[in-house]
Parts: sequence; structure tokens; C-alpha cells
Amino acid sequence: MSERFYELEVAGCRRKLFIMNITDKVAIAGFILLGDVELTENCAAELAKKIPAETEIILTAETKGIPLAASLARILGMKNYIVARKSMKAYMKNPLWVDDESITTAGKQKLGLSDFDVEKVRGKKVLILDDVISTGGSLKAMENLVEKAGGKVIGKAAVLAEGDAAKRTDIIFLKDLPLFDAQ
Repeated sequence: MSERFYELEVAGCRRKLFIMNITDKVAIAGFILLGDVELTENCAAELAKKIPAETEIILTAETKGIPLAASLARILGMKNYIVARKSMKAYMKNPLWVDDESITTAGKQKLGLSDFDVEKVRGKKVLILDDVISTGGSLKAMENLVEKAGGKVIGKAAVLAEGDAAKRTDIIFLKDLPLFDAQ
């Protein structure tokens, strides 16, 4: 089997994405923001133009959304953003947990907030942020987390909407990303 790639242009950046099988029928183009400062900064700047002006705090899930959330928070002049953790950390006291299912991670996982992050969400207008929205599983988990913490989701955003997610009207995104047949 030869290697396959997809050429993506988003936020003024062109990247060659490796196409990989995730099932015996479906393949995805791997979009990685981690380590790509130009792409992360450009995407954050473009998203900043589209998110609700009343956003008070940004919530993302670890790991790939973290640099995007940091860049977006900086551009918007926010002092903080929140990361939903996938595992228990020593500093987490009385964490709040929800179930999460993602097509890029095998099996069920959990997303959690420490008690001090719950306090940052409570009563706030929250933007949920991810690098790619595909099935919406991680997005739904983050929504549940915000609701359980007493916040209000006022926007859901990502750099890319993959497959059928690009047809959704309830998300903000910069570009659609197709799905591919597995080979």
C-alpha cells in the first residue's frame, strides 16, 4: 500500500496531511496542530473573528486543542482557558467527570475538571474548542462537562469539520475536511 496524502489550505497555511485508516472502511487525514506555531496562530486568529463576542472562557480537551486554546485566549485578551483532562492528576481535588468517545482514540475515555476549574466555569459563558470536529463525541462530552459545572455553552468551534460534521449548523469552523475510503 502506498502512502496517501491530502493537501489542506486553511488560514493562509498549506499542509500535506497523511491519510490513515481508522477502520477497514474509513480513513482520515491526520491534522496535527501540536508543534506547528504558524498554523496554530493563524487558525486562532481566524477563529477569533467568528466566535461569540460574549465568550468569557474557553474550554478544550487535552491534548491537541491546547495550543489552539492558548493562542485564541491570548488573542482575545483572556487570562485563562480550561483544559478538560483525560486522566486523574495529583492536583485534582473532587473532580467532575463525564464519558467521552472519539473516533481517533480507541475505547471509551473520560474528561474531567478539577474543582478549581469547575469554579472557573460556573456561571460563565463558555466556548468549547477543538482542533477537529468529526462525530461530535468529544464535543458532546465537553458540553456535558460545562453543564454539570454550571456554565453555559455559547459556542462550539474547531479549525476543521470532518465528514458530515461540515453539514452542522451549530458549530463554527474554518474549513471542511473530507473522509476517505480505507485502503
